[in-house]
Amino acid sequence: MIKIFIPLLLLLSFRGFSQKSIFWYDPVSVADKTYGNLHPRVVLDKSDNPVVLWGDINGTAYISKWNGTSFSEPVQVNTDGVHVFTESWAGPEIASRGDTMYLVYKQIPEEKGHIIIKHSYDGGKNFSIEQEVEDSGIYLTRFPTVAIDPYGNPLVAFMKFDEGFINPEYVVAKSTDLGDSFSHYALVTDYSGGKISDCCPATVIESANATVALYRDNLRGIRNIWAGISTNGAGSFTKGIQVDYTNWSSSACQPNAPHGIIISDTIYSVYMSGGDSSLIYLSKTSLSGLSTVSFPVTGNFTGLVSQNFPRIANSGNATAIAWEQSVGSNTQICMSFANDITKEFPSKYDTIVKGVLSNTDVAVGSGHVFIVWQDDSSGRVISRVGRFAETIENKMLAENTTIALITAKNGKYFTVYLPGITSCLMIDLQGKEYEMDMKCKKNVCKVNIEDMDPGVYIVRIFGKDDKVYNYKYEVKPIPEKPEK
Repeated sequence: MIKIFIPLLLLLSFRGFSQKSIFWYDPVSVADKTYGNLHPRVVLDKSDNPVVLWGDINGTAYISKWNGTSFSEPVQVNTDGVHVFTESWAGPEIASRGDTMYLVYKQIPEEKGHIIIKHSYDGGKNFSIEQEVEDSGIYLTRFPTVAIDPYGNPLVAFMKFDEGFINPEYVVAKSTDLGDSFSHYALVTDYSGGKISDCCPATVIESANATVALYRDNLRGIRNIWAGISTNGAGSFTKGIQVDYTNWSSSACQPNAPHGIIISDTIYSVYMSGGDSSLIYLSKTSLSGLSTVSFPVTGNFTGLVSQNFPRIANSGNATAIAWEQSVGSNTQICMSFANDITKEFPSKYDTIVKGVLSNTDVAVGSGHVFIVWQDDSSGRVISRVGRFAETIENKMLAENTTIALITAKNGKYFTVYLPGITSCLMIDLQGKEYEMDMKCKKNVCKVNIEDMDPGVYIVRIFGKDDKVYNYKYEVKPIPEKPEK
């Protein structure tokens, strides 16, 4: 990635930083204002070059890809004559895993249009023809969002209604043939006890251990964020947990979507709540223990009017949160960053830009943070790049996706739940590799660590079809049994 992205860094002048770990370069325009600027989204290809998706007021969606020296001329991704639902707060969405990308959007008018998915296997250079995700003749749909499972298959979450836009609920449709067809729709929103906020988009996220859909509930006007959890590849969502305890009471529907990532056993979700001022929050939720800790990212401070539309992205454990906020009469795009979110998240943040702004997105890869936002003064999508010192540990974690491990109480082994495991390595922080002994039965493997020296390792699990999963693991001394 560095060789490809160096030309951009040469074009941009250094501007300094307020978080000591991030060095920022000048903003650049993604496209001319004639292409619009609504609801920008950014993902990375396998070389960690940015690919940006957005829409315009005429219902057209565009893609632009970094080509080594600048962003490419935008390419229309929707079929001529098929208009895409796009507003500042909702619109087309995109997910990537290496050079495999899926984008989804809703045709308008909403009461007649389908949810459409398109795929690219070359990092966003070319996209397939349109493929319908659902049968809109049976019910009404809106707000699609997409994730990719470890095998390259898409999962699409969307809101569905009965005729007349009543009885809203979120469902997830799963494909096992790379998006050519979709299975039945698994209901997500059974656990929160109320209806969902029917103007609020959701987020679907995926790891090797779980599929999670984050959505805003409406329990008699209380607008908390919930997570629906599947541990069978989105076949069904058999668990649910509240990740937001601010108890925001609002008679008006709130279009403030949550967002999230999964690192090993933990869901990190971000959301806005007006329960105590209009603040953004970060929640940490254990998938195995179903317990949540939540706190405001910055808290209230002098001059703050509101915060909104947070997004979160990671590469290994290096994690960034971006959001929009109003301070006095100024609108700002801001970002907070942690080299290892599993240890802490700083309350300090960088102000990326001030002006007439709305909606932002963020991606992280190869020691860089990529921010895009909707600049309403110029009518363009703007991008900015920050550089941070990536640790060797994080480089090993970021190579592929993460997986959760369960340590035995006696500390002599850990257990991995994953189909098709072929081998396991443990790598110390000096890069030395250790081939591990495993005992596997069906989809469960026990890995013996009795002979490993205490210390921090990267566990690397190799699965079928050349899939690789990483986990940061600490081997602790095994207590000796007292002599009788």
